[in-house]
Amino acid sequence: MEYAENILETIGNTPLVKLNKITAELPCLVLAKYETFNPGNSVKDRMALQMVEDAEADGRLKPGGTIIEGTSGNTGMGLALAAIVKGYRMICVISDKQSKEKMDILRAVGSEVHVCPTDVAPDDPRSYYSTARRLAEEIPNAWYVNQYDNPSNTKAHYQSTGPEIWQQTQGKVTHFVVGVGTGGTISGVGKYLKEQNPEVKVWGVDTYGSVFKKYHETGIFDENEIYPYVTEGIGEDILPKNVAFDIIDGFTKVTDKDAAVFTQRLSKEEGMFLGNSAGAAIKGVLQLKEHFTKDDVVVVLFHDHGSRYVGKIYNDDWMRAQGFL
Repeated sequence: MEYAENILETIGNTPLVKLNKITAELPCLVLAKYETFNPGNSVKDRMALQMVEDAEADGRLKPGGTIIEGTSGNTGMGLALAAIVKGYRMICVISDKQSKEKMDILRAVGSEVHVCPTDVAPDDPRSYYSTARRLAEEIPNAWYVNQYDNPSNTKAHYQSTGPEIWQQTQGKVTHFVVGVGTGGTISGVGKYLKEQNPEVKVWGVDTYGSVFKKYHETGIFDENEIYPYVTEGIGEDILPKNVAFDIIDGFTKVTDKDAAVFTQRLSKEEGMFLGNSAGAAIKGVLQLKEHFTKDDVVVVLFHDHGSRYVGKIYNDDWMRAQGFL
């Protein structure tokens, strides 16, 4: 009989799926690393489990403990699955720009959810960064995950996602394109792929209102770049330690409108029911068109599932209210 011992054993080994219609104008083969096949429907299951197991191993997370994390939803889901199987309490701290579906899903898997304002500085005591840290100090036997600076985030992708992409493409991958938030995915996958073939190009997809692209190009952290944006899960107003800028060849920025419109297009033209950052990622690939030749194999990673965005990206009334339709 073939079965997993628990739901955590089903994480990873997600398929590569060819894109056909949206990428018709490109000369190259474009393959999606389709991370919604993970049990929590996102790429974040990989690093969530890795961070928990590493914290258990070195004693930061003790039996009966409480896991606390600031999350845009997906890392919280991955951590919640690990907490259920391993017997921990889970507290998610989330910003109010995230979809209601994400908050409801976190509660559905037994997490306590604290909602914080988006439009405050990271060091403001009301921010979700500050609130998560404060709760971890106040609650006995608590562990603050801090996915932004936790090296287990990058490690998970170096050990699993990167090798999978290399094996699935038989080493023919030439470009890796992915939205950047905490930086764990791009840094872990990028490091592994460049170790196999230094010629592989690694591109990050950023959003307007985020600091990554300018910082990568100039070394300047420009606070004037920071302003509220709608796209979920990518971009930052901080520099997470997991973003290895030396591994990244470049960034391309995608507007909120393009990210939303292309998320809908992926669903309607490719049958890929995905989250907001997937639209940003595929638009980023299209914007990089001049970098590709007919012999290239471009792998773009799609982070999460469309079910988290039914009230927003897949709601035409919401799209019109944003000016996206």
